[in-house]
Amino acid sequence: MTSSVAAAGERPTTCCGRFAPSPTGWLHFGSLVAAVGSFLDARASGGRWLLRIEDIDPQRNVAGAADAILRALAGLAFEWDGEVLYQSRRVDAYRAALSQLRDSGDVYPCACSRREIAARAPAVGIDGGLVYPGTCRSGLPPGRCARSWRMVAPAQEISFGDRVHGTQRQDLAAVVGDFILLRADGQFAYQLAVVVDDAAQGIDSIVRGADLLDSTPRQIWLAQRLQLPIPAYAHLPLVSNAAGEKLSKQTRAQAIDPAAGSPLLAAALEFLGHVVPADVRHAPLPEFWRWAIANWSIMRVPARRSATIGHRLPP
Repeated sequence: MTSSVAAAGERPTTCCGRFAPSPTGWLHFGSLVAAVGSFLDARASGGRWLLRIEDIDPQRNVAGAADAILRALAGLAFEWDGEVLYQSRRVDAYRAALSQLRDSGDVYPCACSRREIAARAPAVGIDGGLVYPGTCRSGLPPGRCARSWRMVAPAQEISFGDRVHGTQRQDLAAVVGDFILLRADGQFAYQLAVVVDDAAQGIDSIVRGADLLDSTPRQIWLAQRLQLPIPAYAHLPLVSNAAGEKLSKQTRAQAIDPAAGSPLLAAALEFLGHVVPADVRHAPLPEFWRWAIANWSIMRVPARRSATIGHRLPP
């Protein structure tokens, strides 16, 4: 059986988009590419662009990083609508969503540790992850307490249209298994938080990095079970370093310098398949943004998971 979400392949005429960085480090070029793509896609439709700081995991957050990200965006003349939403202040909303899923029988408590799951030699799914074998789906083992709460993965294929990569299909049960919504450390999982927040903010068009392409079917399934709207999706290629690794804090990606101005933004836009004229590349920021909004096209974005940047970034 296949659950198809055709509407996810088309952006609304006037959309509401967002940029949702995690404050695990300063803004680097890979994150800037996602910010540029999401901003232009929203503004080109005459739509709204919101900011969300995904600081739900305190163990990964870096002190001062959230404010530094906002300063960097403001320094490059990004203009966002409304107040910035912080996931760390939204725990009650995630708890209510989990309660709704408990009432509908879509989640269950799980006592399994990672070591126990690995010992059962389950199948290897997407990105080399272990597919949960459903040990606790029929009830906790005698004498065991719940460590986490898992979402029941449907025995069906989730299909959706990505605006960059085309039709995507994933059998959740086969390649993911029942996935965690509330972790053993008491923190809500990203998959639940992002779905709840996108609906709460009225996000109907998501433009983000391709590292989240494989997470989208889980988020669509969650939205369906929570009876929430399903947005359109577009996944941009990731920026990788010379070793083929995604730019990130773990790979020591350097923070961008907003003082680089339009040449830095032009490099991000060119990474997304757009040719920027020389006079625009060195124009004042307001002029650059006017040109970029008028000339943005998601059709120019390369349909690939990742790529290295083809030239040196502005200092």
